[in-house]
Amino acid sequence: MRPLLLLLLWLPFPLFAQTLTGRWTTIDDETGKKRSVVEITERGGKVYGRIVQLFRDPGEEQDPTCTKCATDDDRFGKKVVGMEIIRNMVKDGEEWVDGTILDPKNGSVYDCKLWLEDGKLKVRGYVAFFFRTQTWLPEAKP
Repeated sequence: MRPLLLLLLWLPFPLFAQTLTGRWTTIDDETGKKRSVVEITERGGKVYGRIVQLFRDPGEEQDPTCTKCATDDDRFGKKVVGMEIIRNMVKDGEEWVDGTILDPKNGSVYDCKLWLEDGKLKVRGYVAFFFRTQTWLPEAKP
């Protein structure tokens, strides 16, 4: 038993570190309702996030497109499901920074910062000194 315990203690600590890649359930910070599932992936040392599922109320458009995106944005007029909303995030210590996040509801693109806290993903969109932070939860497995 002791050799196993010593082996576990000897293993490098980062082996147990949580990663932000995977699927995250977004929670509306105003209503507390689930809004979507975003899949975060890493490509070429940068992190990207794509909406893979929406949770819509009965009166809402069930398969919306981004009509409020800027017309010169490549996401304008595209379906929200499948849309890449997080782009070009680079790792800086314990955070991912210097990328952007799109809010397809209003078409606005914000500077973005991501970090993990207590097993949850903190997502901050900001312009200058004004910001809004949401807490996303790991997707529950069915």
